[in-house]
Amino acid sequence: MQTGLFVWLLFINAVGYLVMSEDKKRARKHRDRVPERTLFLLALIGGALGVLIAMYRKRHKTRHISFRLGIPALLFINALLYGYFLR
Repeated sequence: MQTGLFVWLLFINAVGYLVMSEDKKRARKHRDRVPERTLFLLALIGGALGVLIAMYRKRHKTRHISFRLGIPALLFINALLYGYFLR
């Protein structure tokens, strides 16, 4: 179970990073965007670290208070859950 959870952690954080990066690229080109709900859902299901890293590396959504507070809160929840299941 620990190996599967670790693989999930790597996968979902990579997806979160890539989706956030893609949204930034779409924003620059004035194209259809990834819904904020999708970004929060990715963070909720375990990808908060990837989304947070992309937020600050790409300077994307950093002015939105919901992202500045919500993504770190979801990261904390993710850490608690991963810690519980990996012990």
